[in-house]
Amino acid sequence: MTAVIENENNVSPTPPAKPDDGVFATLRESPRAVRALLFGGFISRLAAFIQIYLVLFLTDRGFSATQAGLALGVYGAGAVVGSLAGGSLSDRLGARTVTLISMGGSALLIVSILYAPSYAMILAAVFMVSTVGQFYRPAAQTMLTELTPRHRVVMITAMYRLGLNLGMTAAPLIGAALLAVSYNALFWGEAAAALIFGGIVMFALPRRAPRAERAAARQAEKAAEASEASSSEGRSGYLAVFADWRYSVYLLAMLLTSIVYCQYTATLPLDISAAGISLWWYGAAVSLNGLIVITCELAMTKVVQKWPIRLTALLGLGLVSVGYAIYAISPLPIWFMLGTLVWTLSEIIGGPTTFAYPALAGPERLRGRYIGAMQSVFGLGTAIGPVIGTLVWFQVGRSVWLWAALVSAIATVAGLIGMRDPNKADESRTATASAT
Repeated sequence: MTAVIENENNVSPTPPAKPDDGVFATLRESPRAVRALLFGGFISRLAAFIQIYLVLFLTDRGFSATQAGLALGVYGAGAVVGSLAGGSLSDRLGARTVTLISMGGSALLIVSILYAPSYAMILAAVFMVSTVGQFYRPAAQTMLTELTPRHRVVMITAMYRLGLNLGMTAAPLIGAALLAVSYNALFWGEAAAALIFGGIVMFALPRRAPRAERAAARQAEKAAEASEASSSEGRSGYLAVFADWRYSVYLLAMLLTSIVYCQYTATLPLDISAAGISLWWYGAAVSLNGLIVITCELAMTKVVQKWPIRLTALLGLGLVSVGYAIYAISPLPIWFMLGTLVWTLSEIIGGPTTFAYPALAGPERLRGRYIGAMQSVFGLGTAIGPVIGTLVWFQVGRSVWLWAALVSAIATVAGLIGMRDPNKADESRTATASAT
């Protein structure tokens, strides 16, 4: 009756209020466990000293630069393995348990590097530190997704990335202060940070509910998964992830993007130095990137989280190609700064969405593995990218930037093919479940 009276008097009913997906509203309305994970991620990166100072530590112990470089490569390999293992363990044991294992194991293994009696033992310890320490990354993203409303996952991911970036920015300075005391203070400091994060997880994160308690809520998805399994010849684990051909194309996009993206860490300083330009400009370019990401990514995410995912992918991946192509125009500071600005825009536009996408792309039973697969290929690209970039630079000179732009363009096309609207994918699974 009320609606009839309102319509007769030409009064439109009050539309429902739209949810506030801004930064402060999202943080304020997030569960305590989510805020704890955001803070814990910041702590974990704030004390990430080993990778930064490993080469100096080993050369100080009398090992050669080659041996120190090999240890750093072993650390990178451990990170790739750790992401895969962490994703699998998250699906099996739950994010809370895996994070506790990761932090507790890291604390013990970090200290063991100080007391390893031989180079071989040091390499083994470094590999295990990196592997076990990486378990928490897929676990944390899994739990953030489980505890956050779907429409806020991208914003929460942006907040998580901000914490990691802030921690990584401050870590070298804190590490230098500890190193001024001793290497023992450096390593014990990182171990203590891991234990602090573990304590936060123990008291703030919920225990995983038994499967029986979650069965009713997952009934439709289980039916759809059964249909998927039968059509995929019963694949499970990472075989089921890679059987998702579109997601495999997305993983290819992430691998190529990470290989190109990290060229600013190795090839860019080589190119600037060879052009006879002061390395001050390289420092300015890197600082510009860090400043924009830290100060602008959250504000940008508030806007782009409502965009169609393919538009976000197009800009987030495509602007990397444009930025690196600008480097090829001329070896002048203006082009280096402009190119850096452009590919930094790609990071703040597409970073949160592309990193949140794996948690939304697949079924719940494989969420940790979907996340772990992406993080592992991104880490692999970051590890091999500088090697590939410098080798190509020594062969073709400044044309390396054109090659980088081409590879990035291929990655953009792969991203557009591989990324699908997660909401439509959910509707498809639900329809499949209803039909069965």
